Amino acid sequence: MPREDWTHEAHLAACCYLLSARGDVDVDAEIGGIIRRFNESVGGVNDDHSGYHETITRAYVAGVRLYLAETPEGDLLARVNGLLASPIGRRDWPLRFYSRERLFSVAARRGFVAPDLAPLP
Repeated sequence: MPREDWTHEAHLAACCYLLSARGDVDVDAEIGGIIRRFNESVGGVNDDHSGYHETITRAYVAGVRLYLAETPEGDLLARVNGLLASPIGRRDWPLRFYSRERLFSVAARRGFVAPDLAPLP
């Protein structure tokens, strides 16, 4: 996939696919490496200012799991489209749980940081 196609929506579609169709992938253990390797393969950098963001990734994995548990029916395309149209699919969804300062901190990019506004689902 070209770097410019690796959008927020593509991230969520990939997460939905991994969680719903790839039982052989331990998403919690492997998602960080998968995203980091992809970023590097297209010339991206994973550092304190760009690339992989651990806390945002973990928040969305929790959100996608919740969405899939609440939406057990439908093919992958229907589920991805439903996810993207849902509140969980919004780019600002993690800000329901995190202050902007905490979520966009270097510490949150490097490792998982617990939410400061409300618990993740």
